[in-house]
This record gives sequence, C-alpha cells and structure tokens, in this order.
Amino acid sequence: MKSCSNLEEKSAKEKAIDEWLPITSSRNAKWWYSAFHNVTAMVGAGVLSLPYAMAELGWGPGVTVLILSWIITLYTLWQMVEMHEMVPGRRFDRYHELGQYAFGEKLGLYIVVPQQLIVEVGVCIVYMVTGGKSLQKFHDTVCSSCKDIKLTYFIMIFASVHFVLSHLPNFNSISGVSLAAAVMSLSYSTIAWGASVDKGVQPDVQYGYKAKTTAGTVFNFFSALGDVAFAYAGHNVVLEIQATIPSTPEKPSKGPMWRGVIVAYIVVALCYFPVALVGYWMFGNSVQDNILISLEKPAWLIAMANMFVVVHVIGSYQIYAMPVFDMMETVLVKKLNFKPSTTLRFIVRNLYVAFTMFIGITFPFFGGLLGFFGGFAFAPTTYFLPCVMWLAIYKPRKFSLSWWTNWICIVFGLMLMILSPIGGLRQIILQAKDYEFYS
Repeated sequence: MKSCSNLEEKSAKEKAIDEWLPITSSRNAKWWYSAFHNVTAMVGAGVLSLPYAMAELGWGPGVTVLILSWIITLYTLWQMVEMHEMVPGRRFDRYHELGQYAFGEKLGLYIVVPQQLIVEVGVCIVYMVTGGKSLQKFHDTVCSSCKDIKLTYFIMIFASVHFVLSHLPNFNSISGVSLAAAVMSLSYSTIAWGASVDKGVQPDVQYGYKAKTTAGTVFNFFSALGDVAFAYAGHNVVLEIQATIPSTPEKPSKGPMWRGVIVAYIVVALCYFPVALVGYWMFGNSVQDNILISLEKPAWLIAMANMFVVVHVIGSYQIYAMPVFDMMETVLVKKLNFKPSTTLRFIVRNLYVAFTMFIGITFPFFGGLLGFFGGFAFAPTTYFLPCVMWLAIYKPRKFSLSWWTNWICIVFGLMLMILSPIGGLRQIILQAKDYEFYS
C-alpha cells in the first residue's frame, strides 16, 4: 500500500511541475494561435536581408533556392506536426523528446538539444542586435540633427522590454505579443517592397555579382545560403507551439495545428517573395544587407517600418526564448530539485535576458553572424533532422517516394550546413578587421 501512495504522490508532484513549466502548463490554444505563433517564429528580421542574399546568389540560383527552401521546409514542418502524436496516448511536447524517441534516450538529447539551443539562443542574440539597430535607425531618421547615440545604448533600451516580458509564464500568455508581431511582419515587409516599387528601378542598376574575385563570389554565395536558411527557422519551436493545442483521440491536435501552419506559410510567401525579388530588381547588387537602409525616403515611412521591426522582434524574441526557459526550468526543478517558484523563474529569466544582451552588445555584426549560425544550426533542425527522424521511426520502403523525398531533403540540408558557415565566417572576419568593441 505504501508504495502505491508514494507513486501517487510522485505522479501528483510531476503533474504539478508539468503544470508549472511554460510549455505544458496550458493546453487550450486555438488553431489561429498556431498561425500567428508560426508567422512570428518564421518571418524574422531575416526577410530584410533577402534582397541582399538574392544579390549574392544571382537571379537563377536565388529564385531556385528561395522556392526550394519554401517547399522543403513546409514538408519537414508537416513531418514534425504528424510526429507530435504518432504514439497513441503520448505527446512529444518538445523537439528533444521526439529526438529521444527516434534515436534513444541519451543520443537523442545529444543530437537535438545543442542544435536547438544554438538556434534559439542565437536567434535571441541576433534579435537583440536587430532590435537595437532598428531603434537606432528610427532615432536617426526622426531626428537627423540629434547627437549620435551608441548602438550599445539602443540594445540596452531594447533589452529593457524583455526584462519585463520574459516573466509571462507560458506560450498562451504571449499570444497577444505574438499576434502584434505577426501583423507587424506583414506590415514592414509590405512597406519594404512597396517603397522599393515606388522608388523604381535605379538608373545605374547592375545584376552581376558584386565581388571582384571568383573566391569572393563563391564565399558570398555560401553566406547567402545561410541567410536563406535563417529565414526559414520556425521548426525549432513547432512542437512546443503544438503542445499548447488541446488534443483528444477523436480530434488530434495535428488538425488545427496544420491549418495554422498553412495560413502561416501563405503569409511567409507574401512576406518573402515580394521583398526578395522586388528589392533585388530595384536596387540590383548595390542593395544593403537590410533593405530598409537602401530606402532613405520617405523618412516617415522608413521610421514607421523600423518601429514595426522593433515590435516584431520583441514578439519573436519571446517565442524563441520560451523553449529555452522551459529547458532551464526543467533542469533546475527536475534534476537539481529546486522548488518551482516565482523567485526561481524571476532570477533564471533575467539572467538569460542579460546574457543575450551582453553578447549582442559585444558582437553586433549582424549579417555575418546570420550566415554562420544559419548554416550551422538552422539547416539541420529545419531541413534534415525531421527527415532523419522520419526515416528512423517510420522506416519507409527503400526507393519509395517517401524515401527519395527525405533523402533529397537531407542532401540539400547537409550542403547548406557545410557551405554556409564558411561564407558567414569569412564575412565576420572581414567585418571584424575594422571593428572596435563597445563602440
């Protein structure tokens, strides 16, 4: 009898912990939550560097890579949504739980967690820089005669918002922030290509490669692949988003989740393709790595677009930080036996925000970091890890359609993973030559 009551106590305790952890605490999300969480996670500030990526890829390869990425990532996202509940009565609420099911308890953790952390922490750091830069651009546009303020201070201003917002307990509580962010992404993308069309094709526009040497062209090409991989990076939080949707055997969560994903992907296409193609068409290879910088006028519109970027990045930061909070709090509560409390949450989350702020202030070279992280961690988690898990779990027949599709995605993803960090690293080295710390 004693062991029974002990077991009940244990399961009650585990249940209490699950109800406290950010991802498993509330499961009453609607399908449209999934739509705007996915848009917020996918359409990052990466969209603004797509015209620049196009300039380094050229027309043919650029369009091909954009469309291929859209199709492959939609396919791997579908796989993730399907695999969330493939074991009856069990849900894989986190990416690494699925990894552990596919590759075994230990190996699954070792494969998935480092990559997922690189992506999520990497995105948070890049967004710290983006938020700071957009605030700075807003300040400089609105008040061109003011005294120059260091980027460092703008990153700190941006971080101050997160010291407050990070204390929202779970995914559903940030749905308002996320909705605002999703609307903003559509708005600033539209401003970016609309203002480009208004500006018209530049008089001396050129579509050739910018680099003077073959090596330069090749390295830029690699780095642009990383930028594209970074633009499609919603997969790292997709199981965590799906975990918030209620599920019964009659009505599994994959129905509403998939509906949300389709809506999100249509919005992604409406954001990405016009910005990338119109931006490149108007400015050619002289486009900046952030299209809003190429558009100087009208000043009020550019100021507004930069403010939209700030709001969007606030939401994106929160979506990517939530699984990290979940991991840290799980380890503290389940492994190190801390008591689940508000104080613990307050300390852990503030430390995390402070950490990302510090790294962002120290290394604000936006473009190169994007290419480097993009290939290194985004390509695996987005392009081929879902396919590897699919092959490991479902074991489709050799040379069947499913088998070929997965292997093609894996090869494409591996190429991205190997090539893009090379280009990104070179860009960081070039930019770091004339860089002063904390300027």
